[in-house]
Amino acid sequence: MSIGEALQEFISENKLQKGIDKVIVKEAWASLMGNGVNNYTTAVELQNNTLFVSLSSSVLREELSHGKSKIIAMLNEELGREVISKIVLR
Repeated sequence: MSIGEALQEFISENKLQKGIDKVIVKEAWASLMGNGVNNYTTAVELQNNTLFVSLSSSVLREELSHGKSKIIAMLNEELGREVISKIVLR
């Protein structure tokens, strides 16, 4: 058994995947959105399959709301599996 397989087994046996997903989603948001969006991002939180993103700019929130499906696809591709099904911009 490789180290990767052992870690994956440990994660699944101890039901740690949801917590790991929360951390990985924050990192994926930061890397995909870049500094321009990250400067206005105040919080990124994953609850069930919904990503809640708090933004300090109403103009940016409106702009991002037009591309929600593309953002979901990009984040899921970055994560390698279907983690996010909905985005709520606040």
